[in-house]
Amino acid sequence: MPGLTPVPGRAGACPRTTTSDSDKTARPGPSYGSFMPSTFNLTGLIVADMARSLAFYRLLGLDLPAGAETEPHVEVTLSGGLRLAFDTEETIRSFDPAWTPAPGGAGRVSLAFACDSPAEVDAIHAELLAAGHTGHLPPWDAFWGQRYATVLDPDGNHVDLFAPLPAAPTP
Repeated sequence: MPGLTPVPGRAGACPRTTTSDSDKTARPGPSYGSFMPSTFNLTGLIVADMARSLAFYRLLGLDLPAGAETEPHVEVTLSGGLRLAFDTEETIRSFDPAWTPAPGGAGRVSLAFACDSPAEVDAIHAELLAAGHTGHLPPWDAFWGQRYATVLDPDGNHVDLFAPLPAAPTP
């Protein structure tokens, strides 16, 4: 990438921007370009019931560690390197005793799972409902060209299922 150089001594680390000669003679002090960029790496979910949450996400195909149902913290690395973590409410309170679930927090976070086909959206949606989970929006053909459905995980987070619709035949 032009204008970016790797951080010395940190293989695979975030690149940092190089500075121009005028920046090198500027007055010292913090500036926007003086910070290393961060990398989005983890999404964390706080769960009321670890076993139920892990069972839900296993139905969606996540390869979660066997026997993790009684652990206070569980995480999985997803394809592409992003991590998804699960922490019990007790774990969060262990370092933030004043933590309480946000009132009306349901629907503020959603996770989306790509399916191979519109039929798979329908099948996974049906499987989750058959396992006792709550549906929010039944499968439908969205105007943006996807088969879409939304279910709620055990803590009320929206979980979207989607797949591209087949291209409409041209007349």
